[in-house]
Amino acid sequence: MFISLEGIDGSGKSTQARLLAEALRATGRDVVLTREPGGAPGAEDIRRLLVEGAPERWSAETEILLFTAARRDHLERTIRPALAAGKIVVTDRFADSTRVYQGATRGDLRGLVDGIHDLAIGVEPDLTLILDMDPEAALSRGLARKSGEDRFEEFGLPFQNALRDGFRALAAQYPGRCHLVDAGRGQETVAADLLTTVTKALA
Repeated sequence: MFISLEGIDGSGKSTQARLLAEALRATGRDVVLTREPGGAPGAEDIRRLLVEGAPERWSAETEILLFTAARRDHLERTIRPALAAGKIVVTDRFADSTRVYQGATRGDLRGLVDGIHDLAIGVEPDLTLILDMDPEAALSRGLARKSGEDRFEEFGLPFQNALRDGFRALAAQYPGRCHLVDAGRGQETVAADLLTTVTKALA
């Protein structure tokens, strides 16, 4: 099974992806935990171009191309081999992030995102868990990390509000694949909810 975690910056995706992978491994399942942009050597090189530097560093159109190039490398070198070997893949972000970040909030570019995705990627997760929480709280959490990878956080609160609206719209558009999860609760409560949803899907 191919599982993605999505949501705005600071919503806890990386932590919850790790906790989910650990919980699945504890049941004896073989799990590959990965992330985007990144997840393969070439894709990690592209990651640094995307998440570091000034907000105005790239246009939305250029970002779409860079994210897709990184995703293709990730797909070829990590995701497909793991799925072919019968493993569960848990990724912190996939194509839905590009649909929302570049396609819905930085201009009316959703058609461009979907067209390039269909041509270059052509794969969707089996299950997408969208972590939903208050953008102001999430932004404070994200900026507090001081990770050096805060280019998108620096677009500010209006951008994060637009992202949340975009992810909620995506959940409504793909109800069979996407599950909206309240990420404003305690970490353990959120993790338990995610594991329950995934366990049901695996069954």
